[in-house]
Amino acid sequence: MLAVDPLVLGVPLKYVSLLVLTVQNSMLVLVMRYSRVTSDTPFYASTAVLMSELTKFTICLFITAKTSATEHKRLSVRHICNDILGGDSWKILIPAGLYTIQNNLQYTAVTLLDAATFQVTYQLKILTTALCAVMMLGTRLSTQQWLSLVALTLGVILVQIPADRSNTAGSMLSATDPSQLLGLMSVFVACVLSGLAGVYFEKVLKGSRKSIWVRNAQLALFSIVPALFGVLIVDGPDIRQNGFFYGYTAWTWGAIACQAMGGLIVSVVVKYADNILKGFATSISIIVSCVASVWIFGFHISPLFLAGAALVIYATYIYGRSEHKRKSAAEVLPVTSDNSEQHGQPVVAIGRQSQDDEGIPMVSIHGDAKYTELKLQ
Repeated sequence: MLAVDPLVLGVPLKYVSLLVLTVQNSMLVLVMRYSRVTSDTPFYASTAVLMSELTKFTICLFITAKTSATEHKRLSVRHICNDILGGDSWKILIPAGLYTIQNNLQYTAVTLLDAATFQVTYQLKILTTALCAVMMLGTRLSTQQWLSLVALTLGVILVQIPADRSNTAGSMLSATDPSQLLGLMSVFVACVLSGLAGVYFEKVLKGSRKSIWVRNAQLALFSIVPALFGVLIVDGPDIRQNGFFYGYTAWTWGAIACQAMGGLIVSVVVKYADNILKGFATSISIIVSCVASVWIFGFHISPLFLAGAALVIYATYIYGRSEHKRKSAAEVLPVTSDNSEQHGQPVVAIGRQSQDDEGIPMVSIHGDAKYTELKLQ
């Protein structure tokens, strides 16, 4: 029989996860921005990043422990520790450090930029991730993907151009105050770090047999150390004077929850959905963020911003569609059936590569009323 996608209340899990991802992407920027501008006593961003990683680690540890108990018929602390701390877990130290810096820069950027500009500009992470994949993994991009990256860059540039350029003397930067420049620099550096960390993490996953939840637990655990280092070094004196949770509100906890859930939701999307739907979710979240920014923060959408945002949305969708086609073509494999022969001829089926719950590549074979799966060792 054919494999069936898991259902949630009768709806395929991939669509549920994409809906949640769209809401999370939209809410993360809006809640982070709102939590930074509505309080007279702003919280320390380094503490929020640390709390986010602690939350993420707790969730991943629970799922890992539940999975381990199912596999070994009992809950074993030794097995859990071996899964998380054993083997090549040290490889996660690099992306953990990069992601921690990136998360801190997100708070800096969303404090200095309006939510809509941040959301659109942050899509540059698609460009940085693609360039890192080409340089580090030898990934070959299609012409359509390169063109979509150019369109993405042009769209982001259009978003940065002020609506009123009468006092700019032809210069975009002269109308931009230092705080906005710092915000844009924070976004750009965060995008570069996101690309480096994402590609490195993908490289580790490709050579791993550990589940994505174990890897997420490792990532969160090893992110706690640099996050704690940031708390002590960046805000240490102020925290000792005012307290760790100084300036915290319900919106602060909302931002922490959104940031913690983001990586976990993406893991589910990567497993059960594809890049087309993921790109579609990203595009919808950009629209939602822009519209909500007008209503909540009084943001003015200029024609240039609208054109740039539309270009970014289009480029995001086209890049995801091209990536889906490239992977689909690479994953279709000719596989010989286990049946030795039928009428003197070998039985050949078409296989599509995927991964099991342990991250081990598999080939789903469909042919001659048969369905089976092979683990590719």
